[in-house]
Amino acid sequence: MNDIQLPAIDYAALLPMLIVFGAACVGILVEAFAPRGWRFVIQVSLTIGGLVAGLVAIIVNRDLEITTIGGAVTVDGPGLFLQGAIIILGIVSLGLIAERRLERGGPFVAEAAHAANSDGDKRQEREPGATEVFPLTLFAIAGMMLFCVSGDLLTMFVALEVFSLPLYLLCGLARRRRLISQEAALKYFLLGAFASAFFLYGVALLYGYAGTVSLTGIREGVLQSEQSGILLAAGLALLAIGLLFKAAAVPFHVWTPDVYQGAPTPVTALMAACTKAAAFGGLLRVFNVAFETTAWDWQPVLATVAILTMVVGSILAVAQTDIKRLLAYSSVANAGYLLVGVVSLNGAVGSSLFYLIAYGFSVLGAFAMVTLVRDSEGEATHLSRWAGLGKGSPLFSALFTFLMLGFAGIPLTSGFTSKFALFSSAWDSDQSVLVIVGVLSSVVLAFPYLKVVVLLWLNPPGEETPTVSVPSMLTRAVIFAGVAVTFVLGVAPSFLLDIVADAGPFLAK
Repeated sequence: MNDIQLPAIDYAALLPMLIVFGAACVGILVEAFAPRGWRFVIQVSLTIGGLVAGLVAIIVNRDLEITTIGGAVTVDGPGLFLQGAIIILGIVSLGLIAERRLERGGPFVAEAAHAANSDGDKRQEREPGATEVFPLTLFAIAGMMLFCVSGDLLTMFVALEVFSLPLYLLCGLARRRRLISQEAALKYFLLGAFASAFFLYGVALLYGYAGTVSLTGIREGVLQSEQSGILLAAGLALLAIGLLFKAAAVPFHVWTPDVYQGAPTPVTALMAACTKAAAFGGLLRVFNVAFETTAWDWQPVLATVAILTMVVGSILAVAQTDIKRLLAYSSVANAGYLLVGVVSLNGAVGSSLFYLIAYGFSVLGAFAMVTLVRDSEGEATHLSRWAGLGKGSPLFSALFTFLMLGFAGIPLTSGFTSKFALFSSAWDSDQSVLVIVGVLSSVVLAFPYLKVVVLLWLNPPGEETPTVSVPSMLTRAVIFAGVAVTFVLGVAPSFLLDIVADAGPFLAK
């Protein structure tokens, strides 16, 4: 009887993910055994501490390039950069989650926390509930980290489910808008399940073609396999459906506006920033490592998807009357711009990473400001309610205007520098058609952003114009981070461009 040979494991390479996964598991135990009154403090400390420790481990591993666990995990420059970006964006978004969690009647406060006990004692109203959002967020972030460094398709599928399942739950936790929130969570879950099935079926077909699910093994199989190319084409198509669903690319974007609108705004911010980074980290790795040698076959198809995504996202954004749905279709259009980087392969990896950071901080700042416009029913997200806010809240309106100009790609903002870097790389990679479509769609997409600016400053206030609440310390920190990064990367982007350039290409051996 032959002994089973276990694969070698480099625990130092896995340390950032192990820390975050460990913190998430401890968070579950805290929910089970810690006294209710202490849970919030413990969970926040554990979550922030785990993410900061994971970020420190990434910095220590910054020069590491290794494949471990039998090829299941590939740690390289782009993977470490994406892991660090996800953790940083996750820490910023946790400011919103913790803040709205503390708020009396906020989106995450459990119904039981507001119910009186049998004696009519209202003391429970001051007790925070729903602290399970913190371990769920940690599991989602840890899954995203693993997704970005997955060296084979089965590991990538496991990571996809690890970060998707907590997001399905988080999307349904809005208390004030319970029906629309649970409807959004159900839509996201059902469509996500279909996308996962497509992904897994694609993995099976690619295994039938190459005899392996390793990305590097598939790369070698493409060069040497004598199997029919139909298996390869069908497997890649089904695999791409699962990946493009998470990226919110057309025509797999239909979940995005409903989920963005129905989910609690802090969860929407987390998804818009972190999930986008994870999804495109996976796309970039798959197409640059496993399918680079077959680029002539899939580039025209993916380029068509990129064009449709840019055009549909920008046009439909114009017609939106809800700020969260507007930002959702903006996310779709930005997915199209990032797909231009995917089509351009290694020539645009660095600029794609830069774009993910720039967009992530801008969208976090935007959603943080959305949480401030409130009335007696909660957040007022319909654009008609925002008319004239510039007169009553000039500082809020000025900051939101700056973020809108950043999304529009106006110079001296990160939106301009990130688009310029990405389109320049794509142009150098002979993707001129995609660049032209991208520039034209950016012009169209600027209209809804400027429409919001006009509403804020030039329209008279309505009879029921909501108030802009004074941001607390945590929300103020998120807004400051979003606005500051949008400005700094607009006027001095070279330091981050140097970092992404040093990250190098994906490890393909």
